[in-house]
Amino acid sequence: MLTSFLMNTNLRPVKLKFSLLAAILFSVASVAVSQTNAPWSQNVSPLPDPTGFVNDYAGVIDAATRQELETKLKNFTETSNPRVEIAVAVVKTTGDRPIFDYSLAVSRGWKIGSKLVDNPSALLLVAIDDRKYFTQVSKDLEDELPDGVVGSLQRQYLVPEFKKGNYAKGISDTVDAYILAVREKGNTNSNVAVKTPVRGGSSGLSFTSLFCCAIIILVILSIIFSRSKGGPTKGDRDKWGGGGFGGGGGALPWIIGGILSSGGSSSGSSTDWGGSSGGGSDWGGFGGGGDFGGGGAGGDW
Repeated sequence: MLTSFLMNTNLRPVKLKFSLLAAILFSVASVAVSQTNAPWSQNVSPLPDPTGFVNDYAGVIDAATRQELETKLKNFTETSNPRVEIAVAVVKTTGDRPIFDYSLAVSRGWKIGSKLVDNPSALLLVAIDDRKYFTQVSKDLEDELPDGVVGSLQRQYLVPEFKKGNYAKGISDTVDAYILAVREKGNTNSNVAVKTPVRGGSSGLSFTSLFCCAIIILVILSIIFSRSKGGPTKGDRDKWGGGGFGGGGGALPWIIGGILSSGGSSSGSSTDWGGSSGGGSDWGGFGGGGDFGGGGAGGDW
């Protein structure tokens, strides 16, 4: 009797723990089944809530590139007018769901873009194991990033690097191309200087600068010729620095040089929109838009 009682007493904690464990496992399984059986919606994201502009669920973007992308996309949002939000999502697979439907659901579910009437935004989604990609473009960004341009940029920058396994570089280069395309369409905050890649041998001088320079030179030359018969007066020497126009201390070279340098600095000394002035550490979520109508382009590699 005593032995039997002790055995039953010792087994009770084990049975209790087993029962609790079974209950927990049953609850987890029930939640998983309910989520799996939930009806598909194009307005509900199949992915967890985003933690930044870049969300890598496949582990193919290194930490340095991810931080650079976060900084770049954050700065782009803050310096674009109207504000443009571009997000990146990388998954292993979309399962049996077409990547177009999957990416559209993520775009709408994450509510990428502002709540304003004009809320341009985009999502680049990549499925590594499926070897597919698609960029969803919101209705208000289709003028800056039409389907044909998006497809062309992806084939130019994303596909070649993806074929070599350079997923981080392919994504980064494609994002750069998207930002540049939007900037070239005029979406630039007037309070922020923008630096774009040099594409040719442009001198960086504006027509206005050259015109002003020519006018000033003509005025100065007319003064010189009007007084050429009697030579420069004392007033002229006092006005132009005593050394005349031919000396190294004359004002003419400084005037011309100042105009030329000011004309070039408007485009040559600006700050880079992809600089390191900010980061993704103060992430506060997307703007709440999600106005996507199916625009964009995609493919495979």
